Amino acid sequence: FDGYRFVQPNHVLITDDEGTIREIILREDAGDDVQQFNGILTPGFVNCHCHLELSHMKGLIPENTGLVDFVFKVVSQRHFPEEEIATAIEAAENEMRENGIVAVGDICNNASTLQQKLQRHLHYYNFIEASGWLPSVVQTRFSKSKEYYELFANNLPQTSLVPHAPYSVSEKLWEMIAPYFSKKTVTIHNQETSFEDNLFLSGTGDFERMYKLMNIDNTHHQPTGKSSLQSYFTKMQPAANVMLVHNSFTPVSDIQYAMQQAKQYHQQLFWCICINANKYIENKIPPINELMANKANIVLGTDSLASNHCLNLLEEMKSIQQSFPNISVETMLQWATSNGAAALQMNQQLGSFEKGKKPGIVIIEKVNGQQLNNQSTSKRIL
Repeated sequence: FDGYRFVQPNHVLITDDEGTIREIILREDAGDDVQQFNGILTPGFVNCHCHLELSHMKGLIPENTGLVDFVFKVVSQRHFPEEEIATAIEAAENEMRENGIVAVGDICNNASTLQQKLQRHLHYYNFIEASGWLPSVVQTRFSKSKEYYELFANNLPQTSLVPHAPYSVSEKLWEMIAPYFSKKTVTIHNQETSFEDNLFLSGTGDFERMYKLMNIDNTHHQPTGKSSLQSYFTKMQPAANVMLVHNSFTPVSDIQYAMQQAKQYHQQLFWCICINANKYIENKIPPINELMANKANIVLGTDSLASNHCLNLLEEMKSIQQSFPNISVETMLQWATSNGAAALQMNQQLGSFEKGKKPGIVIIEKVNGQQLNNQSTSKRIL
């Protein structure tokens, strides 16, 4: 698989010793020094949505709590000794490297992952997350997020300042972070629960309970009478790329709306699917068939170890295949490679076997031809 399609049989991938791609040629032209593998050779995977800083929370939150209780437990239970957090981050990164991930779109609310990332074992696009629903905390929250943004950007240039979610970013905070979107990839947690639309349509739903749990006064909120997505999407107009994450409860009307707006703004729009996390939190399957029917650009993510049993894109593909057996492995591999690299603005180097790129080379073993099964595994070989 070259990042876009399966190559016809009897071809050989030529690289230099460091893994830079030279060409794909016929076997008869490749000479004698050819390595043979059983399985699928593919470019390295791009994990477009992860929370590496939550790796120490693996197994702490029960499955199927629903989003409100999940978010509250993350906020209230994430505080561990720094050494434990650092050890968990290192182990989680090693897991991703071993199973074939070469690049990560990582959500950051603090600097706990920076030292690990500076070792440059993986490529990272750092999404520095801003949140602040109460107007009174906006300036403090913005200042803190901007501080982390500058810290990361000075060390790792592929960094952007992004909104956490529609239900956690006030109008004033949107205004303050929007100037940082220009030419960047901007991501947001989108319609992960049905209550998100309720909040904007009518001001009702389970987020009212979350605000009470967190002692947040919600009286400032004015419902828009529109869906969550239609209430905020135009605020991301300055961004070059927009990546909407989860989308578990996104209706076709909102899919079409977002695609029309992105086209109008000359943006690339990507829809990130984290199916195992959606099952873990809400026991909900994202509307992948509807996204495909509307020719959406789909990418894949693992979310965090607080909401998933592993950080492995092959396991995400297996889950998609179980729920959507009509979707080919070729299509899913494109989501996991070239689409992901484009979403993270890394497609000049990663995502496909094209001359001059160094995308990493992964072997998927224990496959049935071009089909995955429960025993299929992936590992990086170069």
